[in-house]
Amino acid sequence: MTGVVVRVAEICEETTTIRSLRLTHEDDRPFTPFEAGAHVDITGPTGVLRQYSLCSAPGDPSSLLVAVKREPQGTGSTALHEVKVGDRLLVGKPRNLLKIAEEADRHLLVAGGIGVTPLLSMAYDLFSRGAEFELHYFARSREEAAFVHFLEERAEFRDFVRFHFGTRRESRPQLLSEIFVGTTARTHVYTCGPVPFMEQVEKTFTTVASPENVHIEHFHGTEIDTSADTAFQVELDTGEKFDIPADTSILTVLEANGIDVFKSCEEGVCGSCVSGLLEGVPDHRDNCLSKAEKESGTQIALCVSRSKSPKLIIELL
Repeated sequence: MTGVVVRVAEICEETTTIRSLRLTHEDDRPFTPFEAGAHVDITGPTGVLRQYSLCSAPGDPSSLLVAVKREPQGTGSTALHEVKVGDRLLVGKPRNLLKIAEEADRHLLVAGGIGVTPLLSMAYDLFSRGAEFELHYFARSREEAAFVHFLEERAEFRDFVRFHFGTRRESRPQLLSEIFVGTTARTHVYTCGPVPFMEQVEKTFTTVASPENVHIEHFHGTEIDTSADTAFQVELDTGEKFDIPADTSILTVLEANGIDVFKSCEEGVCGSCVSGLLEGVPDHRDNCLSKAEKESGTQIALCVSRSKSPKLIIELL
């Protein structure tokens, strides 16, 4: 496991199931500014590694803020709900898969529940730029929504946030359509939350704008039927060749043969193992590459994706 040791400096119980952790270096030295929308790997006291979005201001070097929702049977989240102020955690370098579109003239941040976390850092950044943006926050109830008082009180957010509590699923398409009124070719939408929620946001927005203008952050990998998977071959740019069985990932085979590949989630979410693709037709099964990146055929996530051609030639990054 790689990363730096940080200290839990502050804990806030945001809701009955969500707590925020403010993390600092043990010697209080500043952090390097991170890019809005970034996430980090956190290894808790039980040794379980999980990814958490950074929700503090990207330009504030004093600390990092993350929020953890306690999930049923979630060993990683349960462990972080038991840490105390002063405890030590291992944190990796920030990585970003949910970037602000520089060409956009308007930004719509649409959060579902705990999905608000990466959008907070983006709201900080957009406010500092003087950009036109709105943060729409959907949750079952006010009591189940984290950071409500913070969003209402801070100047960076209070004039730009819109809360949608207790919205029924069947009424959500109409509400989203109203949110997307005034959309232009340069309007971009960023969404994070449960998969059905994000799919609804994407489906509604793409009736009025390009799919390329939708940016999605996934917390978990997508379940895929692997019953029809077949074997194929992978060749590295070094010339080394490996057979990939139908029931084994590219990443697993490479590691079993002593090939060092950077990895983290192994669910196709974090983007750690994304490598270059020089030849072959990939079967993309990840949630970290954008639609454009997948269509380019030049990258592949080694932990979950497979091949539609007999062989792939890969360049490890």
